Amino acid sequence: MTDFLLELRSEEIPARMQAGARAELEKLFRAQLSAAGLEAGELTIWSTPRRLALIAKGLPEATAAVSEELKGPRSSAPPQALEGFLRKTGLTQEQIEDRDGVYFAVIDKPGRATAEVLAEAIPAIVRAFAWPKSMRWGKESASSESLRWVRPLSGIVAIFGEELIQCEVSGISAGFATRGHRFHCPGEITIGSASDYAEKLRACHVIVDHEERQAIIRDGAAKVAADAGLTLVEDEGLVIENAGLTEWPVPLLGRFDEAFLEVPPEVIQLTARVNQKYFVVQSSNGKLANGFVCTANIDAVDGGKEVVAGNQKVLAARLSDARFFWEQDLAHSLESYLPKLESMLLYEGMGSLREKAERISTLAGWIAEQYFPERDPDTARRAGLLAKADLATGMVGEFPELQGVMGGYYAERGGEKPGTVSALNQQYIAAVEGCIPACVALADRIDTLTLFFARNIKPTGSRDPFALRRAALQTIQTVLVNGTRLNLKRLVEKSHEIAKGNTSIAEHIEVSDGAALSADLLDFFADRLKVQQREAGVRHDLIDAVFALGGEDDLVRLLARVKALQAFMATEDGTNLLAGYKRAANILKQVGEVSGTAATTPPTDADAALLAALDTAEPAASDAVSEERFTDAMAALASLRAPIDAFFDGVMVNDPDEAVRAWRLGLLARFTGAVHGVADFSKIEG
Repeated sequence: MTDFLLELRSEEIPARMQAGARAELEKLFRAQLSAAGLEAGELTIWSTPRRLALIAKGLPEATAAVSEELKGPRSSAPPQALEGFLRKTGLTQEQIEDRDGVYFAVIDKPGRATAEVLAEAIPAIVRAFAWPKSMRWGKESASSESLRWVRPLSGIVAIFGEELIQCEVSGISAGFATRGHRFHCPGEITIGSASDYAEKLRACHVIVDHEERQAIIRDGAAKVAADAGLTLVEDEGLVIENAGLTEWPVPLLGRFDEAFLEVPPEVIQLTARVNQKYFVVQSSNGKLANGFVCTANIDAVDGGKEVVAGNQKVLAARLSDARFFWEQDLAHSLESYLPKLESMLLYEGMGSLREKAERISTLAGWIAEQYFPERDPDTARRAGLLAKADLATGMVGEFPELQGVMGGYYAERGGEKPGTVSALNQQYIAAVEGCIPACVALADRIDTLTLFFARNIKPTGSRDPFALRRAALQTIQTVLVNGTRLNLKRLVEKSHEIAKGNTSIAEHIEVSDGAALSADLLDFFADRLKVQQREAGVRHDLIDAVFALGGEDDLVRLLARVKALQAFMATEDGTNLLAGYKRAANILKQVGEVSGTAATTPPTDADAALLAALDTAEPAASDAVSEERFTDAMAALASLRAPIDAFFDGVMVNDPDEAVRAWRLGLLARFTGAVHGVADFSKIEG
């Protein structure tokens, strides 16, 4: 068994593409070997900005010989059929077998040297490689048949054991030579085999293992921060990105002017992260400090002083721009940006963002009045009106990721009420907490869902370009986190009413019936609730069982009912009652409409016992449900378990006596009705 090394060297591979490239290389390599009858086995795949590397351990020296059997035409078939079969197999008639009137060809294929397989596989892999973006280069780029790669491919190393795999791709021949670090060791390095590849590169200032580089950056950044009495703000995405930008990472601590700390910390962190790929640090009090950690790609002779100085200058320029936007935006009130929203469209036929702000304001105030009477609805209206205002500011124009965040800062500086500030700060998080923030977030998301569903623009399959599933899920999370007793049907209908009052929107609405729209959206919420509760271990069929009763759109109450039902179904009483219900429902389904005059008294003791149990359990369960004592409702149902079992064991429902049969069918109808008062058991699996 022999190890194989493949290195594909190129100009800089973007960091964001390297993980996908590693997966693509593994997929293509395994596919090529599998097609040749080889099992790839254990693979190690690495990436740096300048190379992709693969090591396959324990490959055989050759593929196994195989025998392939092909079925041909019947021996009685026309001669043309036999001739075609012989051409296909490359055999003569004497070399094929006649088995019970059918021709068969047995083709023996000898094994092939693995080196030969690899020589064919490497060019195929390179040419089939799928990059998110690729390019052609050189004179050959004039042809559409020329090689495409993410950046110009410059070298191939392909070694099987200690043997060079002779192959060539677009004029680039495989060899033993690669190159080290661009600055520390730019010359050629001769690789002997897969076993010495990583260490020879390390000696030339290239750490080829991306996970090792990530660990160096992660631990090194934390150390240089700690050495200065600071704490690194962890950012795993930035660790991975910096590892994809460097071959010899060296974390270094830099500083910036404390005066920049007047700018909100989110702005500083985003400026450092997005523009410069720097980590930020905190002081002992947990607040952002005037420091950053950059990752150099060289082991500088001066300890990195010049590298840090250069990075400090660049960051200072970036932060100066951010401070300019901050100061310019603060020169005006947040409300003064509202007119600019008039030129920003939400979506074709859905009005401007200014109109959306007006709708959020109206609906947020209505939610506060209906469900938070102890809160000031005017604060909710004000927060709703200002919710989108920061989209027109200079800072958000420069950093779109800060929408919502900056609105809270500008509102606070402008003297808005704490409830308004909190609402603006939280409007884009998944589960909003607090009465006024919840009013605004719910109004925003319900307005979005209402408008898109009223236009019949809905998610389909995996497509959800307007993130409507996320809006519904966040609505559910906000309702449940706050324990808000919200009537979703009324809320959707109110949102629909507000939207229809906007003339620029009304003419584009396709679903004009608010009740029909709310029913459609409630089904959508039911699906999202099942997804949301799956991680909590709540069964989807039980959610269906409660939703199927109709009229249940209070998510807090619905979930309490579902959880009580799930606890009940986990008991022996629940399992047996479900079996009894399904038996009763099947009998009633087969009979159809109950006809005939029923007996006036219970025919047997079993009939009388079930009747008595229903007389007690039915009102008890109904009262418990209306008072939201769902555990008590389940206990009332549990009391029916023994009587229904005894009923089925002791009587024949389809009695020859018509009056007795009608009595018992009526009793079963009453039993299923009592159960339906708690949940639709026909939706429950089991």
